[in-house]
Amino acid sequence: MSDTAPRNPTGAPQMLADALLRCATGTTALLRVAGANVDTSMSEIGLVATTFAEVPLSPALMRKLRPTWQEGGQSKWELLVSATCVEQQVNALDLASAQSLFSMTLVVCVAGQDYLIESIASNEAFGQVYLYRLLLREAHQQGV
Repeated sequence: MSDTAPRNPTGAPQMLADALLRCATGTTALLRVAGANVDTSMSEIGLVATTFAEVPLSPALMRKLRPTWQEGGQSKWELLVSATCVEQQVNALDLASAQSLFSMTLVVCVAGQDYLIESIASNEAFGQVYLYRLLLREAHQQGV
């Protein structure tokens, strides 16, 4: 039996990535981003407080990368995020691209733990991104 559905065949990698991420664990990652202030001159001198927003990305999968022992080294983590949910948030926030969303991210929060983004990569098939891979490290609180 053949598939004669009228859907776009290039959407198959995105649907497959979404299904695999949901089946594996299907967690939600929150991107903590700085909100936009209307009056930039007043916010520059500190008269207007900076607002923060949390952008949910789901489905996502978090995995610990193979450790290489270093004195005082931190654990590295990889966050696999569905390109479909990233596109939805980019459109909702009226941004130019996924890179702009990730560049304005201050912290990634998964299961109550904060992480900092070290690098971002994307996987493509048929000219479309179906998965984003974020290399993360733990954000440690520093005393003042």
